[in-house]
Amino acid sequence: MPKEQVETRNRTEIIFPSRYNVILLNDDYTPMDFVIQLLVETFNRSLQEAKGITMKIHEEGQGIAGTYSLEIAEQKCQESMIISRHQGHPLKIVVEKLQ
Repeated sequence: MPKEQVETRNRTEIIFPSRYNVILLNDDYTPMDFVIQLLVETFNRSLQEAKGITMKIHEEGQGIAGTYSLEIAEQKCQESMIISRHQGHPLKIVVEKLQ
């Protein structure tokens, strides 16, 4: 009996993990200085970047603090919420998937 040869092809597709924005929302109670400090210390932003993001939050109602993988975005969000509540500020922070 003749042997039949079968050719197989392996196809590997690399899919990068989704990215998520950590978004700070504007409120009338959280001081700008606190938001700037939070952006510098938690999101590793420079002072200039932090001031720019804070002004965007103030003027447009929200601003992106950073873009991360899901686990890191959730961790940054939780960490920021804990710091805010500990300081007595009602800062609202959300995580949104990038399109």
